[in-house]
Order: sequence, then C-alpha cells, then structure tokens
Amino acid sequence: MKTNRRTFLLSASMGIAGAGMAAVLPAWLQSESTANALPFQLALSQFSLASQFWTKQLDPLDFPAKSMKAFGIAGLDYCSMFFADKAKDTKFLNELKKRAVDNGCYNLRIMIDGEGVLGELTKEKRSKAVENHYKWIDAAATLGCPMIRVNIEGEGDPKEVAKASEESLIELLEYGNKNHVDVIVENHVGISCNGAWLAGVMKKVNSPHCGTLADFGNFCVNRTKPATNDIAGWMATKCLEEYDRYQGMEELMPFAKGVHAKTHMFNAEGHDTETDFFRMFRIIKESGFAGWVSIEYEGGLLKMYSKDVKYLDDDAGVLATKKLIEKATAA
Repeated sequence: MKTNRRTFLLSASMGIAGAGMAAVLPAWLQSESTANALPFQLALSQFSLASQFWTKQLDPLDFPAKSMKAFGIAGLDYCSMFFADKAKDTKFLNELKKRAVDNGCYNLRIMIDGEGVLGELTKEKRSKAVENHYKWIDAAATLGCPMIRVNIEGEGDPKEVAKASEESLIELLEYGNKNHVDVIVENHVGISCNGAWLAGVMKKVNSPHCGTLADFGNFCVNRTKPATNDIAGWMATKCLEEYDRYQGMEELMPFAKGVHAKTHMFNAEGHDTETDFFRMFRIIKESGFAGWVSIEYEGGLLKMYSKDVKYLDDDAGVLATKKLIEKATAA
C-alpha cells in the first residue's frame, strides 16, 4: 500500500511527547466575532485536534464536549485513526454516541484511513480492502453516523484505477444499504486529487448514497518523495503538481455530501495563506450546497512537529478558521 503523509504522521506521532497547547491569540482573533447566521451547518473534523489526541491530552470520548464547549460547533467528523482498535467495541461506540447526544452534537461521519487501497488493480487485494471497511460501516451505524468517508487511490492507468474504485464503491454501498450508511469519497491522495477524475467516478457509480467530501486543500496530484522516512523528511516534501483547487471544487460540489474547509496558516488579516475562502464559498453557494461544512485545521499538528511559531495551536487555529468562514459567508 502506498504510504501517504497522513498515514506516516499517524505512525510517527506515537513516540512524540506532549506539547503545550496554550497559545497567545493574535489581535485579529481576539477582536469581536463576526458571527452571523450561516447558510449551512458548521462541523469540526477530529483531525483538527490531532496533536491533542496523539499526545493523549484529549481522549477520543471527550471530542463532543470539546467541540461544543471550546468552539460552539455541533457537527462531528470522526477519524478512525484515533480509535482504530474500537471499530467493533460497542461499549465504546455507545458511550461516544451518548456523549455526543449529551452535548447536543450530531455524529456526521467516520473518516476511514489505513484499511487498504480501494482502487487496487489486483482483485484479491481490493476485495480485502473492501472487507476491511465493513466493520466501520457497522461502527457508523452504531454511532448514528449516516455515512463513512473512504479514500480511492491506486497505482496504474487512471481509467483502470477508476474502474476498480467504482467496483469497490458499489460493493461498499451494497453493504452500507443494509445499515442505512452512505459511502462518500474525499479528494485526499494521489489520483483522487484530480477533480475531473473523481467526478467521473461519481458519475459512473451514479448512486444517491455515494458522493464526495470536497476538501479545499487536497489537490496535490504529485508530491516529492521524502529524503528520509522521518518527520524531517516528510516535512521537507513539496507538491510537484497541483490540480487547480477552484476548478476542482467546482467539479466536486455537484456530488458533495460534505465539505472540508482546510487551513494551515493565516496572515496578519486572518486570511488563509493558501486558499481564497471568499472565492471558495462563492463556489459552494452557487452549487446550492446546504449541508455541513467541516473545519479541518492542520497547522497545530505542523507546529507540534516543526516548532514553527507561525502556526497557531489547535484551538486557536479552529477558532481562526471559524471566524474566516463567518467573514467569507457574510461577504
């Protein structure tokens, strides 16, 4: 299976000592909120707090309370990697569901990573990857999540990878239908970061129970290989070829059952340094999307590894992204 950045960070993080999360907020984030009625509902990706989960500062069971009390966000996107051994643990899943309800939260989806390549061209390996996802569909049903997010990728001719991915998605949809759990795909790694390619897969699958999780920031279709298989090596990688993110979002939004508003770093005015949020939210509005937009801030994780003070800590980054979304939609 091809290693990607998120998979590597998961394995590398296990030996990292806890880092202080307190942050001095910049002036633009301390100023009065621009909060107003949003034309969609706001959610939080669990990955936004990755450094807190990986350093054991935050227990996965406390995610609902954290989201509501720290950020006032009710929608929850879970990451399988933070409770990878709990997919069949009904006691854990029922307790997590109870805590979500107790905090007035909504369980939206589980984002699945590390269970095999759904676009694998070898039938035997692909079937194993499909089977590995079944337990997460069951877990989503227990949690009350209406969908899971999967990755589709693979090595080889894009047309053949697309065909293999379509077959995998159809099998997962058949299983998911038994539990009333939909299957959606994120533009996440490799070929799936090509908006036209992923949109083509959605057209072929052609199911109301399958769609996209359109992510602002995941459009790198070709990245350099790390010089060393460690944090320093991966932090030094660069994107060699990026698909146009605005074109990609326009292509993915007709199939979107969710959106990830991704951020890494902010400038002095509080704007994301990589993505024009005002332009992105115009694309979202024009698509007619009225679902959940999830904040996915990754700068806190990058700060933990790099010690670069230009990145905000997890909590501050989530609040900064929330404020930027409010500004963009108000405009």
